[in-house]
Amino acid sequence: MLTKSEMLNKLVEATGFKKKDVVAVLDAQNDLLVKVLKKDKKYKLQGLGIFTVKNRKARLARNPQTGETVKVPAKTVIRFRVSKDVKVKVLGK
Repeated sequence: MLTKSEMLNKLVEATGFKKKDVVAVLDAQNDLLVKVLKKDKKYKLQGLGIFTVKNRKARLARNPQTGETVKVPAKTVIRFRVSKDVKVKVLGK
């Protein structure tokens, strides 16, 4: 897995920008992502994928160790769906 510092170094090499400028852009991107998800519940990163906020309903589940039925409460989750272009490039499909 690529760490944040490794990613920053690769972006600095690829763009020729100063590290502090790359950090500023990525921080601004992350701030914008949070702001848009809170407001619109959907954020598209062109060519990469879409973040969406989804509400999951409460449901019954089974504890695999004991077989006991347990109630899973409703919750809100953030989902990321990868774009078709990325799938094709990575998986070759």
